[in-house]
Amino acid sequence: MLKLSVITVTYNAERTLERTLKSVHEQTYPHIEHVIVDGKSKDGTGDLIRKYENENLHWISEPDKGLYDAMNKAATMATGDYLCFLNAGDTFFDAQTVEKIFQSFSESKFPDILYGETAIVDNDGKFLHMRRLQVPEVLTWKSFKQGMLVCHQAFIVKRSIFEPYDLQYRFSSDFDWAVRMMKKVTLIHNTRLTLINYLNEGMTTANRKASLKERYRIMAKYYGQASTFMHHIWFAVRAVVK
Repeated sequence: MLKLSVITVTYNAERTLERTLKSVHEQTYPHIEHVIVDGKSKDGTGDLIRKYENENLHWISEPDKGLYDAMNKAATMATGDYLCFLNAGDTFFDAQTVEKIFQSFSESKFPDILYGETAIVDNDGKFLHMRRLQVPEVLTWKSFKQGMLVCHQAFIVKRSIFEPYDLQYRFSSDFDWAVRMMKKVTLIHNTRLTLINYLNEGMTTANRKASLKERYRIMAKYYGQASTFMHHIWFAVRAVVK
């Protein structure tokens, strides 16, 4: 059976990590490993990880160069057929989610990328609303001209196609990475499932202005300056209308 590597990177995540550990541990699908790369936390993060330690949880705690460097480290540790990046505080939608993901496609044809919807939750894990950007029925690398239509956590890739995150981008390297992954593959599968409960906070939210500037540069690189400029005018209009 196919194996999923769930990757979580942490730094001083004592307040939010347990719900993620619990969600991975409670999945009904048996072939899951949890890879955690901690940036040498100074709080009780390490104690929480030890509380959930088992043969399928692998972790290290050491200084790193930031979020995406830690993700690159974790990907080299992973042994699964697919990689899913789940932040501290985020969870799978329910205990059957991973099982449903692998039931959503034929075993005779393994997709390169799997994707689905994302629910937004508060600090208590309570549902707030679905993610504002709805995933497209058919996803291609050109879809992200409209913005990051699929949440990073709900974008699952074959480990064999993984390329490292580009560390020149501090806040939006996941956008660049997702486009690169889609450009190189032939089979992208819509699970038609809500996959993730996404905690309504995080580094990108806290550094929103810098993140948007990086994202604009990335979009211009792949889609051209003129197209990117026109799409951002539309984004502004869309935001006012919403």
